[in-house]
Amino acid sequence: MLFHTWTFLVFFAIVYPVYRVSKGTRFELWWLLAASYVFYGWWNPLYLLIIVYGTLADYFIVVGMDKVGHKKWWLAASVVSNIGLLAFFKYAGFITVNLNLVMAGMGLSYAIPSPGVLLPVGISFFTFQSMSYIIDCYRGDVQRERSLLRYAVYVSLFTQLVAGPIERASNLLQQLRHDRTITREDITDGLSLFVVGFFKKVALADYLSLYVDKVYTAPGEHQAPALLLATFAFGWQIYFDFAGYTDMARGIARTMGFRLMLNFNNPYLADGLGDFWSRWHISLSSWFKDYVYIPLGGNRHGEFSTYRNMALTMILSGIWHGANWTFLIWGVLHAGGRCLTRGLEQTPFYRDRVPRFAKQLFVFTFVMFTWIFFRAANVGDAWLIISRIFTGGLSDPMFPVVALGLVMVLWVYQFMYESKLRWMLELTPVRVGMVVAAIVYMAVFTAPGAQSFIYFQF
Repeated sequence: MLFHTWTFLVFFAIVYPVYRVSKGTRFELWWLLAASYVFYGWWNPLYLLIIVYGTLADYFIVVGMDKVGHKKWWLAASVVSNIGLLAFFKYAGFITVNLNLVMAGMGLSYAIPSPGVLLPVGISFFTFQSMSYIIDCYRGDVQRERSLLRYAVYVSLFTQLVAGPIERASNLLQQLRHDRTITREDITDGLSLFVVGFFKKVALADYLSLYVDKVYTAPGEHQAPALLLATFAFGWQIYFDFAGYTDMARGIARTMGFRLMLNFNNPYLADGLGDFWSRWHISLSSWFKDYVYIPLGGNRHGEFSTYRNMALTMILSGIWHGANWTFLIWGVLHAGGRCLTRGLEQTPFYRDRVPRFAKQLFVFTFVMFTWIFFRAANVGDAWLIISRIFTGGLSDPMFPVVALGLVMVLWVYQFMYESKLRWMLELTPVRVGMVVAAIVYMAVFTAPGAQSFIYFQF
């Protein structure tokens, strides 16, 4: 079920009044769980078996930690269970294909049958959310949740189930343990946030995707200007798509009294690659930092270990995004960029002498270049695009003028948001005017139909 469809509107129109009536009673959690399972099972009811299994397994593993002891063994069981699910559903086909290629290269005629499994929507998100609870309980950072029902709601709450933010137990589970007062401000701010996210997705991401898909589906048919423009358009498409989903998720949650974490903070205004990763997909970046980078040793054991741990974390982040060599290369590029620039970013010269706009331009260009591997269907297409960008001829790219104009307007808005002029954007007439303009634009210019969110595939 997609947030920006009539189906969800009807769903929420039923769920929300009952939720408000049941709020504070023993039926509240049951209603939230039922609504969340309907929301997730709408794509495929069989997907519910996975989320139910993961919920039960991790809940009782923590019970075992608490009552039996031997915490390391219980933690290992959880890691094997969760990573095993991800490995099977996300990577089994990829591993099978590449093993068959290796065996064919060795002259072996036998081919391993493909598992032929469908990737459950958002499996990486609710799996990582559940794993964070297990690890935090193991460390003693959070208390064991006594209620299986409450924990099941924490894992499956529909407001952010399929594409984040990846919430921690210390935030979302803690909110579920206490009654939440829903104020008029919660409703108005939540609805405003939803409209902003809806605009980002429908008016910008979906519109840009028409041009991006046309060029990246057949890159060999296009020359340098079109390929370059499509790459920059994809950089904005994926940002508006994912940030739009997050805004809608946070907006819906806010109307229900939940406060979800900020997941994007104007990432294309970052003035360093480290700064970029503190602004982009914050819930995932912080997850890898807390549960991969720091356990590996972080920066506690010298420069070599620090750079090694940083590189491994970035590469794992790339692999997390999908079973394709392109995602691995994307992760390697960011690992290399982060390692090469970390020392420079810490110098007084870089911090104080290099103009901020020059730093922002470098980061933006580097990130846009790496998106080629993220979006390309395979490594061959990615290399073709890169080679043509630098060596290809010129031709009319026929770019989407309206969408790019809106992108520039929003980029200016972001610059103002981080400048001394931010107070102008916070004026009530300005905020109301922007929301009204967004609604009018979507009503007049957007096409019918709903496209899925990019990050649903991860």
